[in-house]
Amino acid sequence: MSGASRFAGQTFRSLRNRNFRLFFIGQLVSQAGTWMQSISIIWVVKVLTDNGVALGFATAAQFAPVLVLGAWGGVISDRVDRHRFLQFTQAAFLAVAIGFTVLAFADRLTMGPIYVLSLAYGVITAMDNPARRALVGEMVPQIDVPNAVGLNSALMTGSRVVGPALAGVLISTAGVKWAFLANSITFVAIIGALALMDRSELRTPPVIKRAKGQLREGFRYVWSTKELKLTFILLAVVGTLAFEFQVSLPLFADRSLDGGPVVFTLLYSAMSLGSVLGALVVARREDVDTQFLAKAAMGLGATMALLALAPVTWFAFVAIVPVGFTMVFLLSGSNAVIQLRADPSMRGRVLALTAVVFLGSTPIGGPIVGAVAEHLGARMGIAVGAVSSVVVSAWVLWQLNRNEAFDARPVVLEG
Repeated sequence: MSGASRFAGQTFRSLRNRNFRLFFIGQLVSQAGTWMQSISIIWVVKVLTDNGVALGFATAAQFAPVLVLGAWGGVISDRVDRHRFLQFTQAAFLAVAIGFTVLAFADRLTMGPIYVLSLAYGVITAMDNPARRALVGEMVPQIDVPNAVGLNSALMTGSRVVGPALAGVLISTAGVKWAFLANSITFVAIIGALALMDRSELRTPPVIKRAKGQLREGFRYVWSTKELKLTFILLAVVGTLAFEFQVSLPLFADRSLDGGPVVFTLLYSAMSLGSVLGALVVARREDVDTQFLAKAAMGLGATMALLALAPVTWFAFVAIVPVGFTMVFLLSGSNAVIQLRADPSMRGRVLALTAVVFLGSTPIGGPIVGAVAEHLGARMGIAVGAVSSVVVSAWVLWQLNRNEAFDARPVVLEG
């Protein structure tokens, strides 16, 4: 077997599993459509308001339910059959997509309906996210969980390459309503994939019975586990101030680079291309830890600083690729840490709390980054994320080194 064949076999080994292969293909199509919808919403808000704060609040509306309801989504995920539950949430996503499509074709997609549908999307995401991420680890053998998580991250980020690029083409030619319609159609892929899965091959853990205190139990479990606690703190800071590209990039493309929707969507696609490459690198690793995540956040801060200083468009396209590369190290790596370190009975709740601190931080960070970009310039909106990533990663590394030094001290016995 050639070196290239061995590399491919090792990198894509989870795709030998039929259930994961179906899920991978269905998600690839559906997530590309979801990003088409996200980019279309951003551009509609940009056209309607031309205001960074408005962009921040539109993004906040989509993710605020994750902050409020995300932890409960994890509790529900641990109580239900995740495979069947995902069939329900994907149908609900389809209903929201149809709502956007109908309003866009009727030329009635104004800020009010955008906020309402975005909130509905956020509620479904709060329920769907922990179940979907936990199901990834149930489709493959335990040894292949990091690989499946890495490939799933490559899938999610790869959809950002196709989705924004297609959205940019459709918005610039046929019109934004056709991007919304295309997203509605893509849900056929994931709903069909879930229906075709062989449920007998899933490594489904026992469903926990409903009881009082299960949400508090999840919080206590995370806070008492050092590696999980530091991972959550890292994600909270980076998610709040760095991962606000839906706010900072359209302003950066329009005001700093004098570009339009095509430049904005191509920047998103270039960042996502870097993310795909990074996810494939993570997929080859058999284990990740919090130190790996902290170094990834440090790299993210450095590459975001380079992007903020980009003097011209071509330089921005080059600089944003490593932003995506380092970004997915943090995303995919944190998911793998949780899948491998969390107890199976707690996995849904821990993954849900990850979404709360990461996605749920967007309603806080979106308006902040939007206000910074509006008053200090679009470049500063990106720079805030760069500085915060470097600072929190340095602190986490210091905490890890301090704990290791403490653990290594000799115990002196008296008497």
